[in-house]
Amino acid sequence: MILDPIVTTELTIIKPDDWHVHFRDGAMLRAVVSETARDFSRALIMPNLVPPVTTFDDVKRYRQDIMAASSETAFQPLMTLYLTENTDCNDLVAAHESGYVHAVKLYPAGATTNSESGVKNINKVMPVLEKMAEIGLPLCFHGEVTDSDIDIFDREAVFIERVLAPLREELPGLKTVMEHVTTADGVDYVLSQTQNMGATITPHHLIINRNHLFKGGLRPHYYCLPVAKREKHRLALRKAAVSGDSRFFLGTDSAPHTDELKESACGCAGVFNASNTMACLAHVFEEEGALDQLELFASTNGCGFYGIEANAAKIKLLKQSKPVQFPGKIVTELGDVTVFDPGFDLYWSVQECSA
Repeated sequence: MILDPIVTTELTIIKPDDWHVHFRDGAMLRAVVSETARDFSRALIMPNLVPPVTTFDDVKRYRQDIMAASSETAFQPLMTLYLTENTDCNDLVAAHESGYVHAVKLYPAGATTNSESGVKNINKVMPVLEKMAEIGLPLCFHGEVTDSDIDIFDREAVFIERVLAPLREELPGLKTVMEHVTTADGVDYVLSQTQNMGATITPHHLIINRNHLFKGGLRPHYYCLPVAKREKHRLALRKAAVSGDSRFFLGTDSAPHTDELKESACGCAGVFNASNTMACLAHVFEEEGALDQLELFASTNGCGFYGIEANAAKIKLLKQSKPVQFPGKIVTELGDVTVFDPGFDLYWSVQECSA
């Protein structure tokens, strides 16, 4: 990383990777994939399509669709399998050995978008998890319980207590990723673990707290799952992200939904932030006086966890004198997708440079 020691107007870092992104499929995939491929060399692709990506054959078809949709020939999709109570161990091993599949995603059934096929009883998937620990295949999980009697703002903390902590005690060799961590409880748990534990943090959870959902009225484009929490949790996430700690790395959880589906009587959960993530992160890290830690968070910590070499390519972040204009919406055949609005002007632009 190269940083101007006097006045920071230019920052050169290893080109980042996104360790948690949703592309959907069909027309939506074709519309949004370039927004990620422009600023990221690689991305870990979530498998919650309809129907979900549950087999190696599904992975091969979906990866081919992504490659066909991306105009960036150097972009590399890193695939995941959707864990179900019927996942076949042999198929999973074959998918991992292919080099295409880098993780398995555990969705508690009903926890988020297209999670109905997820896991209801974790005991039923223990043989698969044991095999994953044996072959070194990481488990990524949406860390929330779905019990109707648990307050939505407490679901992450309860998941840690009921599911994650017991699982890690039983299978300490299983590499686990607490995706889109949103609470101080989650941060503290990750910090308490000395091996095989990572966590992704989204740019929007570094910027918004739960008040933003209701500022001046109901704000559907800030609604995501896990939902944004109290201010103390946002500050804990910021502290973790800028710390340089190798257990925390970038996962945007960029999740496109059309405005029609977001702005409805039962709006979809998801924030689409692929277009301006790096500008948002530069703003946050600059506010925290930690621009020197941005490369670790966005470009190298995730590689270290997944055992992948960091990218050779680099990007240059330039701080402009006037606000940088990002698209407010992405136009798709299905309808417009609103881009995350951080609520303040962004002054950082991104350009690729030679290695």
